[in-house]
Amino acid sequence: MEPVSYELEVIDVVEETADAHSITFRVPTEAATDFTYRPGQFLTVAVPSDQTGVAARCYSLCSSPGDEGAETSLTITVKRTAEGYASNWICDRVGAGDTLRVLPPSGIFTPASLDADLLLFAGGSGVTPIMSITRTALARGSGQITVFYANRDESSVIFARELSELAAAHPCRLLVIHWLESVQGLPTQEQLRAFAAPYQERDAFVCGPAPFMKMTTAALKELDFPRARRHQEKFVSLGGNPFGDVPGAVEAAEPPAPAATTAAVEESSSGDVSVTADADPVRLEVELDGEKHVFDDWERSTTLLEHLEARGVKAPYSCREGECSACAVRLIEGEVSMAHNDVLDDEDLADGIRLACQATATTDVVRASYS
Repeated sequence: MEPVSYELEVIDVVEETADAHSITFRVPTEAATDFTYRPGQFLTVAVPSDQTGVAARCYSLCSSPGDEGAETSLTITVKRTAEGYASNWICDRVGAGDTLRVLPPSGIFTPASLDADLLLFAGGSGVTPIMSITRTALARGSGQITVFYANRDESSVIFARELSELAAAHPCRLLVIHWLESVQGLPTQEQLRAFAAPYQERDAFVCGPAPFMKMTTAALKELDFPRARRHQEKFVSLGGNPFGDVPGAVEAAEPPAPAATTAAVEESSSGDVSVTADADPVRLEVELDGEKHVFDDWERSTTLLEHLEARGVKAPYSCREGECSACAVRLIEGEVSMAHNDVLDDEDLADGIRLACQATATTDVVRASYS
């Protein structure tokens, strides 16, 4: 099924730092429902390429669904990456009045409850979804929020003014700690563990460069943070074309950037079991957005995502190539085989996470949840 994309008008561009720009889009009234989003989600953007048509990149939303005018606009933040075709094209060429082709919001790096107490770790432009979560939780929730934000130096701090204003406006709920490499050096695992120790009952979210995320996650594991309360972004630049009708994506040397992310994942083994094409259909039970869907006709040659779409269920996805985890689903019962997986690691698989766009059933019954 070809994904539904929209040409969105850019209504504002803000230079957050020398290397990071925030792009605000106008959402047409007829698309408002499709662009309803949760804090921490991302947009997939088609960047034009003279060579191959489109370079598809995912950029996190920094805006909050609770903002004034949220029904008609939303904002992503894009940070330049060395030799990065898409990020440099956007920062150099996109201005108010331009249009970009965009897929609706996706991703699961988002709190289950805005009333929960949160411990948020951001490195560099990994602050983008953290900013969305912080702003939304302060506006619509009641929990305590602590943000640990690491950067090279003061000039590289994105949203410095906004974070300061939010902390001043919510002194009893928000604590922001800035860590500057130019002053304190790189944070160590021991220092991150010591920082997190007083907050062991909170839900932790981690977003930033891969080494920062790996070290922070290791520190949280040392403190026995349960997996259900430990979330991290995955960083993968899409190699395929999720827009469907443009031939191929540009093969630009753009390393994954914290603001160009894909989803958060939780953590089982993905058995590689062969599928018999003419075997009986599978019974499928799926929970999505608080609603249970039950089917007795999931064909074993059809992916989970394709089956749900064919039955009118709006399941999340982005790349459809096993490269992003926007379609990540957690197995409760049964097993599936994945044709391709570039984003889930062993820990994710061990916790039952699978990619719906790549998953075909290998058992007679499969129960899964998107929550």
